[in-house]
Amino acid sequence: MAGATVLSTPIVAVATAPGRAAVGIVRVSGFGLQALIDAVCGRALPPRQATYLPFCAADGSAIDRGLALHFPAPHSYTGEEVLELQAHGGPVVLQMLLARCLDAGHGIGLRLAQPGEFTERAFLNDKLDLAQAEAVADLIDASTEAAARSASRSLSGEFSQQVNALRDRVVTLRMQVEATLDFPEEDIDFLRQAGAQAQLHDLLGALARLLTNARQGALLREGLRVVLAGQPNVGKSSLLNALAGAELAIVTPLPGTTRDRIRETIEIDGVPLHIVDTAGLRTEAADEVERIGIAHSWQSIADADSVLFLHDLTRRGQADYEAGEQRILDQLPHGAKVLHVHTKRDLAGALLVDGLSLSALTGEGLPELRAELLRRAGWQPGGECLFIARSRHLHALARTQDHLCLALEQLAQEHPALELLAEELRLSHDALAEITGLFTADDLLGEIFSRFCIGK
Repeated sequence: MAGATVLSTPIVAVATAPGRAAVGIVRVSGFGLQALIDAVCGRALPPRQATYLPFCAADGSAIDRGLALHFPAPHSYTGEEVLELQAHGGPVVLQMLLARCLDAGHGIGLRLAQPGEFTERAFLNDKLDLAQAEAVADLIDASTEAAARSASRSLSGEFSQQVNALRDRVVTLRMQVEATLDFPEEDIDFLRQAGAQAQLHDLLGALARLLTNARQGALLREGLRVVLAGQPNVGKSSLLNALAGAELAIVTPLPGTTRDRIRETIEIDGVPLHIVDTAGLRTEAADEVERIGIAHSWQSIADADSVLFLHDLTRRGQADYEAGEQRILDQLPHGAKVLHVHTKRDLAGALLVDGLSLSALTGEGLPELRAELLRRAGWQPGGECLFIARSRHLHALARTQDHLCLALEQLAQEHPALELLAEELRLSHDALAEITGLFTADDLLGEIFSRFCIGK
């Protein structure tokens, strides 16, 4: 996180994506912007109203004509004074306008914004909590409609409200335990009369429901990494094309056609699937290029959330092929989540196999494969009220769950150690507070906001 002195200086950036567009925005945030407004706009601006005017260069000529909006503090995105200049979206025009703002704002220390600094200021000025601030970036980065809707719900505060409700209940329990510690003559009977054990049970139930929804939201955000693996010519590229609905990979009967990984993101029920088509796995590579491609294949398998191990039904019973299958199975990383898929069902007749079988050519078996991938990922369809979540949120909720379980174990004892009970409740409270940023290390803030785009 930027230091307090740096955050007190005004900042400016182009707030729209690079490239040509109909409209581009230059955004300024800080305090004491009136001199800058007078220099660039040539007049005072009414609060929160769009004013059409020329943007003035230093010599008084017009850089462009567009809309200027002034948001006085604290009623702005950042909680500071904000000036937005909406000009024609050519890169040269926006850079000229940016340079003019920097020149006119030199006297107040105006500088270029760092990635995510506008949203960081919104967080530090209590306009957003940390989970909402992260949802801003997630909404921008959403790769599916479901992910965008979930990020919007997080931005509106739905996730934070549920976290805060849990935190308030933990605080109530903490107060009861702390009161017992302060007045030992009340002893454990006070907690039992207050129904502390039942409160903990209810808390754990509510937390489990929140954690389930958060896992669904994390899946919408992160997606599922799926690797297509197997020997050459088992139908990996054909399956990728069938799942994507487009000819993304070259398909030929020649072994080793796919030399390196081909990546494509598709959507199943709103969940992004990041599919990697790998080079066929075999012991003897035809050349150095294929050897490197096979090495990349093994690395992709090690990193995958799910490995689709493809088996060619038309080669069942061939000694060399079966030996190759076994060699691959023996080399699969320990703990790899493997789904065995039998391909070329249309050519295999009535051959019966255990597990999924499909035909990439006819589409037979593809719906079953999609459903199985989602099932293995833990996806539960029909989650219309999901919110986006990140790995750090899941870790914080899991730590909360662990501490509350330890607190419940302590409370269930005939003579519980109240100091340990109080400590577990404190740790669970801190873990929940990390999610919304009430208790967050500065280095974590720096890591989060550095991943935002500049201008947001």
